[in-house]
Amino acid sequence: MTLIKICGLTSVEDALQVARMDVQIIGLVFAPSRRQVSRRLAAEISSQLNKLPRHPALAGVFVNENPHVVDETVRQCGLDLVQLSGDESWDDCRRISHPLIKAIHISSYTRGEDILEYIASGTNFTHSPIYMLDSKEDGKYGGTGVSFEWDIARGISASFPVIIAGGLDPQNVRSLIEQVRPQGVDVSSGVETNGRKDIAKIRAFIESVRSVEENASGGGSQLIKYIFKGEYDVT
Repeated sequence: MTLIKICGLTSVEDALQVARMDVQIIGLVFAPSRRQVSRRLAAEISSQLNKLPRHPALAGVFVNENPHVVDETVRQCGLDLVQLSGDESWDDCRRISHPLIKAIHISSYTRGEDILEYIASGTNFTHSPIYMLDSKEDGKYGGTGVSFEWDIARGISASFPVIIAGGLDPQNVRSLIEQVRPQGVDVSSGVETNGRKDIAKIRAFIESVRSVEENASGGGSQLIKYIFKGEYDVT
């Protein structure tokens, strides 16, 4: 099973609809963005999701935020994990006391060996982060709708727990899974219409992911275990 993360939800209604789908993580953006949510709204979303018999994990997305503020936001809003999508140092990452996704931004000149070297430099975690590979756009830290060259991700996902983001949509995610075999996929702008989450597009995205898994399983079940227990085997 490939882990699916739907990011940038901005309403309780959308969160409840998505929570009833085959989605493993919902992302709420706390960084300045047109998708930014307040702590009050995030806490309400968390409260409503907790009334369901089961629901996806809730991730808070931050960019270059003070680690103390991040942890306090997680506590106040009832989040399950943290996504750091800025230029945070490994020291900042280690100061987060919750399961962590660390975004790595890829530009046209990034090499696979550069990413592997960067990941190797992040040591002394209780258990290492999940790595989100996302496209790099000047002045932007995600939700751009722009993809990167997927070939660079293939070798990384064979060795580390990886979520792919950047420019995915219901039409191209199948090819991404077939080519790269990531453990997870993340989508935001690719399931929007006129800047708002489109439930029909989210359903289509999920259907596209699941349709390819018989021949290209991604390992999302293992990824969920890794997030919360530090247990992961890429073999």
